[in-house]
Amino acid sequence: MTTPQTVKIQLVRSPIGCKESHRATVRGLGLRKMNSTSELEDTPAVRGMINKISYLVKVL
Repeated sequence: MTTPQTVKIQLVRSPIGCKESHRATVRGLGLRKMNSTSELEDTPAVRGMINKISYLVKVL
């Protein structure tokens, strides 16, 4: 079996003042505070969430 591909993301801007749906997306990706990181499986759904809030996160 091959190991699933993962993507590591970091929250670099605060979601304060953003749309509520963008804040929910940040929480859905497992990010809480500034500079927090999360390692997730690289799926089309996760990629779409990252694209939605690309101005708030950095892919490591």
